[in-house]
Amino acid sequence: MKKALIRMLPQPVANFLRNTKDEVITVLESPNAYLHPWRLDSIQKLNSLRNSHLGEQCVIIGNGPSLRETDLLKLKNVFTIGMNRFYLAFPELGFTTSCLLSVNNLVIEQCAEDFRALSIPTFVAWRGRKWINPAANLHYLYTSYLLPGFNGNAAGRLWEGATVTFVAMQLAYFMGFKQVVLIGVDHSFTSKGTPNSTVVSTGDDPNHFNPAYFGKGFRWQLPDLETSELAYCMARDAYKKDGREIIDATVGGKLTVFPKVRYDSLF
Repeated sequence: MKKALIRMLPQPVANFLRNTKDEVITVLESPNAYLHPWRLDSIQKLNSLRNSHLGEQCVIIGNGPSLRETDLLKLKNVFTIGMNRFYLAFPELGFTTSCLLSVNNLVIEQCAEDFRALSIPTFVAWRGRKWINPAANLHYLYTSYLLPGFNGNAAGRLWEGATVTFVAMQLAYFMGFKQVVLIGVDHSFTSKGTPNSTVVSTGDDPNHFNPAYFGKGFRWQLPDLETSELAYCMARDAYKKDGREIIDATVGGKLTVFPKVRYDSLF
């Protein structure tokens, strides 16, 4: 009944109510995020990763169509952070990313079985415990929509910045990486509509490297590129302040926050 009433409201009002609900839930869950046994286990595992790759280079792999023009085989021996459904590329690549990260509720809920089947280190939002139980390779991150900011401590609270890529940047910083290379972060979507609103895919996905990524019937949220750019600026400044850097090697990407480099010149 409540869902039906929300659907009858003007879209901006409905989005406000949904976001307010999410924020209230986040505040109420804060004690659990630090004291629950599952989170305590994750905090311990996360702390063991602190500065584990001090001074090294890593690649954060977005999921944009530009990946089809990127020679991913060059990354076989590079530390990589895959995000959301990048695991769809594993069979063709013949290898996996070093780890995988997902923080969006809709993605975690609909892909929980896929995430559970992964053997690589996997990071999901604390909210994802509703669909994914603890495992030796699983790490719960306490992410939220509140209090914008960059946090170099991945064992604490991480602002999502409207994009899983920003969470990946905070995780990479926590692990000590000196240089982060972005690929597949196209920062451009053909699907238009109110940012953060939930839609249902009606066919092949034109916004990602695989047409089945958010294929027919998949529920997903339209991007909030403005908030994402705000978050990226925070990440850029935090890295620069500490003598580190984020560079953008996305083929034809539209993001202008980070210095551009040619992918072919890197590996």
